[in-house]
Amino acid sequence: MPGRPPGVLQIQRRLDLAAAPLIVLSAGSVAVGGDLAGSNAAWLDRIETALSVLFTGEYCYRLYLGRRRYAFSFFGVVDLLAGVPGLIILAGGQELLALRVLRLFRLLALLKLGRYGRAAARLGAALRSVREEFALLGATAGTVLCLAAVGIRHFEQDVQPEYFATFGDCLWWAVVSLTTVGYGDVYPVTTGGKAFASVILLLSLGIVAAPAGLIAAALSAQRESARGGSGANPERVADA
Repeated sequence: MPGRPPGVLQIQRRLDLAAAPLIVLSAGSVAVGGDLAGSNAAWLDRIETALSVLFTGEYCYRLYLGRRRYAFSFFGVVDLLAGVPGLIILAGGQELLALRVLRLFRLLALLKLGRYGRAAARLGAALRSVREEFALLGATAGTVLCLAAVGIRHFEQDVQPEYFATFGDCLWWAVVSLTTVGYGDVYPVTTGGKAFASVILLLSLGIVAAPAGLIAAALSAQRESARGGSGANPERVADA
């Protein structure tokens, strides 16, 4: 890349590899921070401070390497937010109540894991290749949701007015049923409502399973294309 010192890409790649375990450790410290007390909590605070300072230093070094282009990039903003708590600690703001909220910013460092390897690039390409299918599935799901809400209201409103009084109540049941969650707190009791719900549940199985199949097929095509195998057609994947 023009304007960059030689070997910048290799340095950035090494930074990514070195930062990976720190990112995981940072997320773990945020996750268990509220469960520790006494000396354990004190040690955790020291670890969090060290991690924040390291993230801040990493940001400054990357800023030196990438200049303005890095500062306004997606990962540049993520790196800055990951080091914000460390800057406040160094400024003597340990007692600030907002510090507990700002610590959550370091969870954004997990987004930096997207830099690693070609797997993330393949996943992004796979998702882009099936975006039209996802749009069609989304439209189909929205249509089925509306039909399910209207239909169940027709069958159950008179029998269970406390559960199916409004379209919003019926839409909630439709969402729960279409996603196959099925909390069990609201369910049809009439014969027509049960039959209608059975049809909706059968449709929901296909709607929920389709995205997983699409992503799996697209990932397989991307993997074969990357290997130069004969089983994938790159032009077909690109046109999808």
